[in-house]
Amino acid sequence: MTTYIMLGHWTDQGARSAVDSPRRLDAAKALLAGMGGEFKHFYLTLGVYDVIAIYEAPDDAVAARFSLQLGMLGNVRAETLKAFPEAAYRAIVSSLSYEEPPRWRS
Repeated sequence: MTTYIMLGHWTDQGARSAVDSPRRLDAAKALLAGMGGEFKHFYLTLGVYDVIAIYEAPDDAVAARFSLQLGMLGNVRAETLKAFPEAAYRAIVSSLSYEEPPRWRS
């Protein structure tokens, strides 16, 4: 499965009903599980974002559908990042080749 990092901002509606957010989190977990994914970590955060979630989904289409479904509920606006684990990072970087940039003539 692919890992995704969701950076979330509560909307005005979501902030006004913050006391209901644990129930909404449980519903989001169930929604993602129904799509074949799984929450790995969830954090309430201070600073630029209100919540951060790390989850796994079978593919990008499922992650996109999940993000859109959350947005349609109106409580959170999410920015989703696709995350590459260390092994993939090492493979990507090791496949790079450095070439000198072309020299421009004046």
